[in-house]
Amino acid sequence: MAVVGVLALQGSYNEHLAALRRIGVRGVEVRKPEQLLGLDSLIIPGGESTTMAKLANYHNLFPALREFVSGGKPVWGTCAGLIFLANKAVGQKTGGQELVGGLDCTVHRNFFGSQLQSFETELSVPKLAEKEGGNDTCRGVFIRAPAILDVGSDVEILADCPVPANRPSITISSGEGDEEEVYSKDRVIVAVRQGNILATAFHPELTSDSRWHRFFLDMDKESHAKAFSALSLSSSSRYAEDLPKNKPLDLPIFE
Repeated sequence: MAVVGVLALQGSYNEHLAALRRIGVRGVEVRKPEQLLGLDSLIIPGGESTTMAKLANYHNLFPALREFVSGGKPVWGTCAGLIFLANKAVGQKTGGQELVGGLDCTVHRNFFGSQLQSFETELSVPKLAEKEGGNDTCRGVFIRAPAILDVGSDVEILADCPVPANRPSITISSGEGDEEEVYSKDRVIVAVRQGNILATAFHPELTSDSRWHRFFLDMDKESHAKAFSALSLSSSSRYAEDLPKNKPLDLPIFE
């Protein structure tokens, strides 16, 4: 059985663990670098991203988290977890915060405003329905949520949503001396995938819809299948090299 780690520093890690239990998957709490060993995949939950970063620093988790992400095992960040995984974050508190990185995108830390601007809405996610069945929509729970302002060419956009009319004006600065600009699009990205990384600005673990967790687990199956395929090709290649030259392969015959 696959073992899914859930970063348990702060935030909604208990809700993710409960969601995993509902679909018969073993989830384990992760608070120290050595607890990442032996995991098949990792969820970084929502919470207060600055607090989570301080606790991750305290436990010296950032090097181990970066190694886990770069190792190719599936990683899913929800809300604050999305911020952790982004290569670049704007709208942060003075002094910023350390990021794990790996996801080629720019995220705005509090795009949708304060806690009072939290909301729920229906999101169109055709890929989720294609992979896991059900409706083309899912319930998005946004709690003081971030949003993705732009993505790299290798990032697949899974869902976006309308920008709320009452959202405060967002000014974007690169922090590198470029002129500031106001975000003026009428929609914003809220779910993406890049290789082994899945990220959502909302909280699927706070709904009864288990498809996002199943979608994530299927990413783990894909990674195992690719690893097995690569190992098989490598083994076949070494076997062929060891055979005497100019001798036909003796294939087994099954009757």
